[in-house]
Amino acid sequence: MRFRNALTAFGLLATLFVAGCATTDGSSESAKVETKQIFSDSYGTMTDAGYTLPAIPISKVKPQFYRQVVNYPTSERAGTIIVNTRERFLYYILPGNKAMRYGIGVGKDGFAWSGNAYVAWKQQWPSWHPPKEMAERKPSLTKYVKDGMDGGLRNPLGARAMYLFNEKGQDTLFRIHGTPEWNSIGTAASSGCIRMMNQDVIDLYGRVHPGRSSKVIVIQ
Repeated sequence: MRFRNALTAFGLLATLFVAGCATTDGSSESAKVETKQIFSDSYGTMTDAGYTLPAIPISKVKPQFYRQVVNYPTSERAGTIIVNTRERFLYYILPGNKAMRYGIGVGKDGFAWSGNAYVAWKQQWPSWHPPKEMAERKPSLTKYVKDGMDGGLRNPLGARAMYLFNEKGQDTLFRIHGTPEWNSIGTAASSGCIRMMNQDVIDLYGRVHPGRSSKVIVIQ
């Protein structure tokens, strides 16, 4: 009986290790993170501000990119956002050395950005104004530079956007935002911004309070 119990305990530990451990903290690549809770049931159809967000076929997304609470030792205070672009994770720091971890998509090589910033403001179902440089590369976007694209299910900013300003109070032109392209999560496919599944960005949006205290650290 003792031998059988020992095997059962070993099997449980092995399952936790495979399903819940990853490297995260930019200052400690070998830090082990044990998953505490995975919100894999949070990606169904939902109605928000009159829009019906389609369900995400979450089984097609790698499990490490599901929203989940993880251990995350850090000296940063609760409420800080840490974005690890190389690992494709965004961490919202919680009390007690925990963090809510989200899968993200990041900018292609040449468009990536790193540094310290803060969330100056946030918006639900935002309009989208592509920068002139993007319109020069894609002339079909020129009409949106001035007038913008209205918020909606096809808008590249998705259901929510959080606008990052640098420590001098200047717009970095980078955003944390949703995306209808759920299959881009875990890739370097966007033009510099930090994209999240819409259901995840809605969750993060509800936690973030804009202002200089809403620190964002983006690391490569």
